[in-house]
Amino acid sequence: MIQAGIIGGAGYTAGELIRLLLRHPAAEINFVYSTSNAGNLISDVHQDLLGETEQKFTSEINTDVDVLFLCLGHGNSKSFLEKHSFSAQTKIIDLSNDFRLSPDADFNGMHFVYGLPELNKAEIENAQYIANPGCFATAIQLALLPLAQHDLLQHDVHVNAVTGATGAGTSLSPTSHFPWRDNNFSYYKPFTHQHLGEIGQSITQLQNNFDRDILFMPNRGNFSRGIFATAYTECTEDLEKIKELYKAFYKNAAFTTVSDKELHLKQVVNTNKCLIHLHKHKNKLLITSIIDNLTKGASGQAIHNMNLIFGLEESLGLQLKAAYF
Repeated sequence: MIQAGIIGGAGYTAGELIRLLLRHPAAEINFVYSTSNAGNLISDVHQDLLGETEQKFTSEINTDVDVLFLCLGHGNSKSFLEKHSFSAQTKIIDLSNDFRLSPDADFNGMHFVYGLPELNKAEIENAQYIANPGCFATAIQLALLPLAQHDLLQHDVHVNAVTGATGAGTSLSPTSHFPWRDNNFSYYKPFTHQHLGEIGQSITQLQNNFDRDILFMPNRGNFSRGIFATAYTECTEDLEKIKELYKAFYKNAAFTTVSDKELHLKQVVNTNKCLIHLHKHKNKLLITSIIDNLTKGASGQAIHNMNLIFGLEESLGLQLKAAYF
């Protein structure tokens, strides 16, 4: 059994990761590190796990685990790895944005591979260190990469995406309190969201002449989990031809599916799926991409990367049904 350690175990991402690992047939949780919760039952913090585990948070770290998941706040993974050394055999999967961009990928002798399986599967399979993609970045990249592969991103791309409240994490802010969020809708970080860097990096990996703007408007939704992203750009290709390109690009993808029918968010909540739909209006191509921000956008993708690193079936432990009703 793969021995897994988790650093920073109290947040939503860690809770989702624990839920998935508890049901993974080839892995088990060796420890969950949290200094603020050391000695407390995991199920006291992640109450959906009551009856699933009697394990407790710990302030002790096993440096010989097979795989280490870093579920720390952005900027904290680097400082943690500067203070702690792990076995030369330990695989590390970081869920923050510390190592996603190429200038940050090499750190203290470690090289982090960008962990988007639909783009970098071969590199992930041979990697020891993975930078797990961001949630918005995952949905938007999967919407655009087939176009980039065929040099079809020749105009500005307009993106509007809505995320659930869990995307803001467990720490309360003025915009994450229930009375503010309920029956409400707002945008934030217009055109400047931090995930734009990794989106652009992946697009130019396939279309190195891409020099247009990605005009991204991130929105806060009044639901708990999920991302509903729509992107549109000018495209003169026939819709059926575009569908063929997308289906060919994702023909071997374990979790990404192109649908001929319009989508809604409940189709992916609680799963590791990304569903994509294509629509044309005159010369405008509209791409809809939907994921669960905690699963495909974070912890599920981290498990997918773990499966690839250890040579396991990609979908192992991730055969999840949508919470549809």
